[in-house]
Amino acid sequence: MTRPLPRQPALLAAALGGALMAVGAADAAAAAGQARLGCVKAERVLFLGNSITLHGPAEQIGWSGNWGMAASSAEKDYVHLLLQLLSEAAGRKPEAMIRNIADFERGYRTYDPGSALKKELDFGADLAIVAIGENVPALASEEAKQTFKNSVSNLLATLKKSGPSAIFARSCFWPDNAKDDAMRQACQEAGATFVDISGLSRDESHYARSERRFAHAGVAAHPGDKGMKAIADALWKAMNQ
Repeated sequence: MTRPLPRQPALLAAALGGALMAVGAADAAAAAGQARLGCVKAERVLFLGNSITLHGPAEQIGWSGNWGMAASSAEKDYVHLLLQLLSEAAGRKPEAMIRNIADFERGYRTYDPGSALKKELDFGADLAIVAIGENVPALASEEAKQTFKNSVSNLLATLKKSGPSAIFARSCFWPDNAKDDAMRQACQEAGATFVDISGLSRDESHYARSERRFAHAGVAAHPGDKGMKAIADALWKAMNQ
């Protein structure tokens, strides 16, 4: 890792820790037939993540969007790019629910997904994408690594009970071996697919700061349009495998 990240976790946990967004419900309900990805139903897609997935306006850091930080528009963040790929493959636009769960990252030791994510679990997703890790404090001990792994396992198991046919969890954009290994192990135990995107951070062109100027260094260190596309492409590749 070549970029210091001390300010990023606080930023990821910022204004939208409990935010929720629903996208495409009307379009999905109006479309004929059933959305499928191969043999897998893809009518409803759930995204759980942090600010890379969804962050509302935060004037204090110069961010005015209400989508994945720091894409130039909603259509350019990885969530909407992936939904577009799903729409084209499935023949109709799926209904999507997008939730920032930075509160899980900050408090994974005591987080209860059954109660904290009741609305998301009741959504009944066919596919679930989990994009977390960056906001988790450094796992400095074996106990912390095990506790985080157990918490991710509990999150994935709770998700699985709500009915998705497939769950995909990606590694950190700012790679951290301890966190990524814990999430990889949790995915193996839960039967979820772990998608390693750690290599993306080595390409400076994947950062938003390479595309335009930002007043806040933490915002600038998020994936830009190219980085968002790379994340979407990595998830899409895993889905097609």
